[in-house]
Amino acid sequence: MHAFLGPNGSGKTDNPALLFLYGRLNGTSGGLTAWRYGVWAALFATAMTAFIVIRHTRADEEAGRLELIGSARVGRQAPLAAALLVAVTANAALTALLCAVLPFAGFPAAGSAALALAIGTTGLAFTGISAVAAQLTSGARAARGIVFAVLGLAFLARAAGDSAGASGPSWLTWALPLGWTETLRPFAGERWWVLALPLAVFAAGAWAAFAFAAFRDHGAGLLPDRPGRPGAPAALRGPHSLAWRLQWTSLAAWAAGFAFTFAVCGAAAKGIGQLFGTSSALEKEFTRLGGQSAIVNAYLAALMLLAGLVAAAFGVSAVLRLHAEETAGRADPVLAGVPGRIRWGLSHMLVAVAGTAVLLAVAGVATGLGYALRTVLGLAVAINIFGQSLQLSHWLLDISPFTHVPRLPGGTVSAQPLLFLSLIALALGTMDLTTLRHRDIA
Repeated sequence: MHAFLGPNGSGKTDNPALLFLYGRLNGTSGGLTAWRYGVWAALFATAMTAFIVIRHTRADEEAGRLELIGSARVGRQAPLAAALLVAVTANAALTALLCAVLPFAGFPAAGSAALALAIGTTGLAFTGISAVAAQLTSGARAARGIVFAVLGLAFLARAAGDSAGASGPSWLTWALPLGWTETLRPFAGERWWVLALPLAVFAAGAWAAFAFAAFRDHGAGLLPDRPGRPGAPAALRGPHSLAWRLQWTSLAAWAAGFAFTFAVCGAAAKGIGQLFGTSSALEKEFTRLGGQSAIVNAYLAALMLLAGLVAAAFGVSAVLRLHAEETAGRADPVLAGVPGRIRWGLSHMLVAVAGTAVLLAVAGVATGLGYALRTVLGLAVAINIFGQSLQLSHWLLDISPFTHVPRLPGGTVSAQPLLFLSLIALALGTMDLTTLRHRDIA
């Protein structure tokens, strides 16, 4: 714990990186727990909320399911009301769970309730925001983009307000919901009145969403759709160019996120040893994750492991675009032409492979530049993402392909595991394309 406290363990920190990532530290013990996990738990709560609300409103409407439901004796506002009810129930359940678990961990009941309510009400605030976003656009992906743009803005506003210092724009912490999880001050003299702020955002968002849903056209959003080109460009001649056209914006967004994240983490590498302070347990855990004895090499290797995990998530989402195109009925016109199923399926798989390679390259270059130049605010406390070691058995860990890749930089590169993993990927890809060739579409 001393690694994260101020001088003499005062419970305060003036480290801009810590303030940027976690916010202001109020008190010790329970206050330290709220500082380390409050904002990030609220982020996960808001993401859960956004997926719930948009899935049961705009996504169902886009897929035509709400039109089928509306043909029965169901009011026009019923789907929105049901989605809000599910989201409210999920956040209430999360709050109740935290209220029950935290006291068993030895934390005061009042502070536990404040932290749980701070997380749950932040989720409620984004319930209202998600409901409004679902009325603005005609597509679920665009609606989720609006919500996560607001979420990113809220995180940056809170981070800027916390890390700016006394002479900076500290009011930004109060500007958007994520900052309210901190200003409630769990375990450090709770400000219960702050809970009225996210509840007011939820109420205003729900009211606006119902008002918008009452007069907009079914299947349309309040924001006008941008018309596309009257004809396809010359480059759009086959399934490969179509797959790239469908997925390049998503890849660009992932690449931008990789560039920022790994640049700031790389900038912190040279000062990583100072972050551990007296915490030998953290240093031991990090060297275990990185697979190196030198702490800087272990830190960089762990960052590359994290890059591989997140890049794999992009690969999965890119391949799943095949399923989305098929269920939406857009695969039928493509397969009715010259391209066969193998070429169509292979086109998205190639985007997934190439996109994953691009993301890994971006992560490596951004980390190297950040490490060499140190021109960006270092988010050195990213080590806490990994948490405590689960101490799983070795045979269970070997199931993950990331266990077998070399820990770089500093590790020994062997062609055997890389060749073995490549052969497995090739075999699975071949099996997927063979299955796609023989099964019925949709």
